[in-house]
Amino acid sequence: MRKEQFVCPYEVYDTMEELPQQDAELMRRAHEAARNAYAPYSKFNVGAALRLANGAIVLGNNVENAAYPSGLCAERVAMFAAMAQYPGVPFEALAVTAWSASKSIEEPVAPCGACRQVMVEVEQVSKQPLRVLCQGDTGPIMVFDGVESLMPFIFLDKFL
Repeated sequence: MRKEQFVCPYEVYDTMEELPQQDAELMRRAHEAARNAYAPYSKFNVGAALRLANGAIVLGNNVENAAYPSGLCAERVAMFAAMAQYPGVPFEALAVTAWSASKSIEEPVAPCGACRQVMVEVEQVSKQPLRVLCQGDTGPIMVFDGVESLMPFIFLDKFL
């Protein structure tokens, strides 16, 4: 037996002003998208902004439903919309943020496991790492260069 360790590399920016200009704009757009979320049950609004290789930015926000499994996360809304509107265009970066009417979210909010698995697939299709930026309503921004930093031991299509 041997013990091994997975290391998750990422960068932390204290403010949006520290981010490269393209990333700061993407995060601002994610904040806009969060304001448009439909979250009447959880009151937890999530926004995502996805930058494509052609320069287009596609927004997504979470959508809840009284039948909870019928809702969808902001990240997947943005990714699926991009795949429908811009087929074959590689994804470059995805910014994710959240806000709540009931409390301040000062820590970065990361995508759920289902969204991470979709990100793995689109990263493979794009044939390049997907830059992922995570922030709460305020506070620091965590930046990951590639989905594998967020999700070790990824499930790939080669296993099928």
